[in-house]
Amino acid sequence: METANAEEIQLRHVEKDVLIPKLMRERAKEHCAEKVEAFNHCCKESGFFMVFKCREENAALKECLTIHYKDPAFFEQCKQEYIQEKLEFERTGIPTKNRKQKLPTSM
Repeated sequence: METANAEEIQLRHVEKDVLIPKLMRERAKEHCAEKVEAFNHCCKESGFFMVFKCREENAALKECLTIHYKDPAFFEQCKQEYIQEKLEFERTGIPTKNRKQKLPTSM
């Protein structure tokens, strides 16, 4: 069985429209970590009034995330990352989250 390279992979609808956008949201939050933290901090400090008090932080966070969501290069980067993970899963049968767990030091 030949292994396909990332350019030859045909993605299903759910992969293009659900799974890759989910990965994009995760990665965008990492890129916007400072804004996420500022918004979270404001919400914790403001309690019930966060809707009114955290508008500025919320707007900055939305702007940062939207920049990434609308960036075709960022989509392509996330798509390639998704494809590599998919190929690795097909090769090993081990899901990403299980591969990234640390092994116990004593077995």
